[in-house]
Amino acid sequence: MSTDPRRLSFLLAVHRAGGVLAAGEMLGITPSAVSQQIARLEAEEGCSVLDRTPRGVSLTPEGRVLVDAAERIEAELVQARQAIAALGDGVTGLVRIGSFQTAIRWLLGPILPLIATNYPGLVVDIRDGDPAECAALLRTGELDIVMAERDTDVGSIVPRGTSEVPLLEEPWQVVIAAGQPQPQRPSDLAGYTFISGPEGSASELAIKRMERSLGAKINTLHTTHDFASALALVAARQGAALIPALALHGNVQQDKIQVVSLAGLGTRRLFLRHRVNRREPSPGVQVVTNLLVKQAREIKFN
Repeated sequence: MSTDPRRLSFLLAVHRAGGVLAAGEMLGITPSAVSQQIARLEAEEGCSVLDRTPRGVSLTPEGRVLVDAAERIEAELVQARQAIAALGDGVTGLVRIGSFQTAIRWLLGPILPLIATNYPGLVVDIRDGDPAECAALLRTGELDIVMAERDTDVGSIVPRGTSEVPLLEEPWQVVIAAGQPQPQRPSDLAGYTFISGPEGSASELAIKRMERSLGAKINTLHTTHDFASALALVAARQGAALIPALALHGNVQQDKIQVVSLAGLGTRRLFLRHRVNRREPSPGVQVVTNLLVKQAREIKFN
């Protein structure tokens, strides 16, 4: 018996939603209808595709093979629709982007009016989310582009099925509370308490790199992924912070903080990753990528 490829979408929904009930809600049908489609798929394939336990369901090895095939089919269909749209008068479709505050404010925000004017059929949907979560959503195809960061010394391993495009490199700067004595050299920072980013973030890795350079332990207090929050904590005299130059544009704490530029603090690198199908990104992804690269080139640091 040949497999009806339409049934693969039901298995893919169960996998992504985490269960039959949730898949039914996601698809707008009853759980019974989902179960019927899964049962027919198993009959056509002659194997079980789900392990059913009192705690839920998971893919069998055969189910994993079929989900992988379903994701490839889905990606090919998306690419085909985008290519068909590109044959018309302009680029159309939806580009879903996972990002973070500074990139949204200074890179994505400025290009949205350009897209609305020049590509009215192109819709950009931005999600401000945790970098690890956004990376996972890129892998599953729920995002098309992810904005990301890394510290100076961190190498790049581009995940399979994605392509990486560098955007800009910005210096780390020390931010301390107003009225505090300014450090004159990196070695002066050994006595400061720093507000850190989450584990694995560019700012946390920059502090660790600074520790290695100084040969001394850096005390940290408070952890935040949001640079605006870090600046507020500095203004509240909770410690110093390493902040990339882009995050200091237009900050509202000018009278409560002071920014110190020191040699040897390294840089934060911003880049984007997008999914690739064979060689070329979709027309919409290519438009957004080109505009982001152009916008990044226009940013100047003093």
